[in-house]
Amino acid sequence: MANKAPKVELTDEERKEIESLGRNHKTALARRARIVFSAAEGLTNKEIAAKLKMTEATVGKWRRRFAERRLDGLRDEPRPGAPRRIGDDDIADVIRRTLEETPPGATHWSLRSMSRAVGYGPSTIHRIWKAFCLKPHCSGTLSKDSSSRGCGASRAHTSPAGAGAERRREEPDAGP
Repeated sequence: MANKAPKVELTDEERKEIESLGRNHKTALARRARIVFSAAEGLTNKEIAAKLKMTEATVGKWRRRFAERRLDGLRDEPRPGAPRRIGDDDIADVIRRTLEETPPGATHWSLRSMSRAVGYGPSTIHRIWKAFCLKPHCSGTLSKDSSSRGCGASRAHTSPAGAGAERRREEPDAGP
């Protein structure tokens, strides 16, 4: 026998919050809010899944979590793994130094010189630079590579696909 989906009833305050969350069409939290709102209207998991174009398992998961924890159940749980040891302020400091300063006696930062300056290992500096598409070794005044082929990474996920892409210097056209 299948588990019966928990009945969802919203308070006026919850209904306002769910409606507010559901307005942003692209976020995971908005999709979860639409699941809960549909469940509160009395739809079954199967009907909600068809309406929102998702699996019944997904609908059941978020319906159950809302029934157990209310609005807090719609938020993401902490991910597994070790927590970050470097904070946002420290990351911002590395980025600021990379873009605005140069080390004494050098033209640009290296992984090792930056790691000595801020007290983090070279691999940490490399991950920060890679996540923010920083290439202090590139010649010219451009320090941040924003070209589409040179940087497809974000802070949340660094893709290895762009790892080998280097910014190529344009050679002056010799002309005829």
